[in-house]
Amino acid sequence: MAGDDLRHIADVDRVIHEPARLLIVALLSAVREADFVFLQRQTGLTKGNLSSHLTRLEQAGYLRIDKGFRGKIPQTVCSLAPEGRAAFKTYRAQMRRAVGGSAR
Repeated sequence: MAGDDLRHIADVDRVIHEPARLLIVALLSAVREADFVFLQRQTGLTKGNLSSHLTRLEQAGYLRIDKGFRGKIPQTVCSLAPEGRAAFKTYRAQMRRAVGGSAR
């Protein structure tokens, strides 16, 4: 049984599994949307690093990025797409099984 549970680790979504992207997805799973500045503060990533991780998540179809203005100030707002929420739910279940927890 343990071998079957550990096999789930090999099957995890590598897009989400990367530590910085996992943190971003976890943060966004708790909110409807978040702006770039909030994500940067919460993750501690540089602007360039955060931007590249957001782009990778967007390319995977997990994230929506909306660019606009609040007054005259540029604003980037991110939210998890339904596919991203589903992928994160699957990832969490796989990790729970791998470490012996329930797969709720």
